[in-house]
Amino acid sequence: MDVNKKKTYLLDLYTNTDCFMTPKLQYKTILLIVVSFAIHYLLLKNFKNIKIFLDNYTHQGLLSYILAYLLVGIPIFIGTFLINENKNITEPLGISSSLYSGIQRAIIFTIPMFVGGLLCFTFQRELDWQQLIAGTLIAGMMEELYYRGFLFGQLFRKTHLGFVASIFLSAVLFAIAHLYQSENTYEMMGIFLLTFAGAIFFAWLYVEWQYNLWVPIFTHTFMNLSWALFQIDNSALGGFKANIFRGLTIAVAILFTLYHKKKKNEKLIINKNTLWLYKK
Repeated sequence: MDVNKKKTYLLDLYTNTDCFMTPKLQYKTILLIVVSFAIHYLLLKNFKNIKIFLDNYTHQGLLSYILAYLLVGIPIFIGTFLINENKNITEPLGISSSLYSGIQRAIIFTIPMFVGGLLCFTFQRELDWQQLIAGTLIAGMMEELYYRGFLFGQLFRKTHLGFVASIFLSAVLFAIAHLYQSENTYEMMGIFLLTFAGAIFFAWLYVEWQYNLWVPIFTHTFMNLSWALFQIDNSALGGFKANIFRGLTIAVAILFTLYHKKKKNEKLIINKNTLWLYKK
């Protein structure tokens, strides 16, 4: 086997780390993933009450926000621990990879949104730094950790389910979680479609950057940051100009990823063999 074929073979194995598990074990894994996330999702419905409760003890809004996110994530952490034999939850969730690489890539990807903000929108001079951190870094990190790292990531990496089957539930729930920002039916439909597509985009980045969750975490964070620093919109929908620059950011991210993989002579992990069901 030559070097290139061997590299492709190893990459295919890495695409789905438990692709050879028995059907019975596959079903148990899927059930454990779904149940763990369902419990998390139910706890998330009480996020506001949990944060208010914690505020009584911390007297610090940002700290309570972080702790509330960690508490509702306990089912996720337990589920990851039970699913993975090595009992190390950082690697299966994608957060043991290079933090620096994730930040570096995300800065490049999101340049269009910051340039667009400077050229077409007004800089927010009065910002609450705690709300800014909560709405950008913390929200971006926790959403990627729970939706992409766990719900999508464990289905795609630990079962025979392909990319489409693995991302569908995660994308739907992610989109539904953002509908509170809508004020009418038009906005609701627009936000659902945009956040659904966003979930697919972030999942694709996660996979193609060798399961480095820091790449979508900081891409998500910096996209949120540009939205917050400039008076763009009160919801995730945005107007025509905002979506032009958001579209350019997505295009830069995709093209840069494809260029990087071609330069490194790496095969796309998401391909016809991994799109629906993982084929041995």
